[in-house]
Amino acid sequence: MSTLFDIAYPTIPIAGRSETFPVHRIYCIGRNYAAHVREMGNDPKRDAPVWFMKPADSIVPGGGRVPYPPGTEDLHHEIELVVALFAGGRQLTVTEARAAIFGYAVGIDMTRRDLQLQFKKHGQPWDPAKSFEFAAPVSAIQPVAEIGHPESGRIWLSVNGDMRQDGNISDLIWKVPDALAELSNLFTLAPGDLLFTGTPAGVGPVVPGDKLSGGVEA
Repeated sequence: MSTLFDIAYPTIPIAGRSETFPVHRIYCIGRNYAAHVREMGNDPKRDAPVWFMKPADSIVPGGGRVPYPPGTEDLHHEIELVVALFAGGRQLTVTEARAAIFGYAVGIDMTRRDLQLQFKKHGQPWDPAKSFEFAAPVSAIQPVAEIGHPESGRIWLSVNGDMRQDGNISDLIWKVPDALAELSNLFTLAPGDLLFTGTPAGVGPVVPGDKLSGGVEA
């Protein structure tokens, strides 16, 4: 049995630095690429964002092994650009939201798709489909000071060498600063927060033993 004093708070490596980035909360935006919205049977209008969260301890820092979770027979990959904040606040302007960004990473939103479809059918929350252990592999963070703010570039994911997802972050319906500003109307954003910005088309199942590779070429 673990106790309070055994807890190790999650951190993510920072590229080129010895220090790590402590994770506070993980926010996620759904339906943020038109082609993916259509493949899921929805209309890609720029409506209010669909938000959900993952627990901070679902992080797999720097990538690594992801155990196949219980309770599903249809685990899916969703490659995403991830935003890391070093500042926060409420009701931020787009300019303030952009200034709060520390850096960017690549993450995979692992999803129990069969559970998600079941919950959606009955109008129930998605939490068990999205929020479970090892559900958020995230690469090292690339600081804004080194790479700036990427607004276009290929985002891709392959499984066992076969390309599954291949899009461009310029196709985001809610651009990063706009999404953060909108999110800050609902939550007080804080240093250490992450935002998974949505996934392009091509999501699909994985099975034990699969090797996933992905990136953002911005």
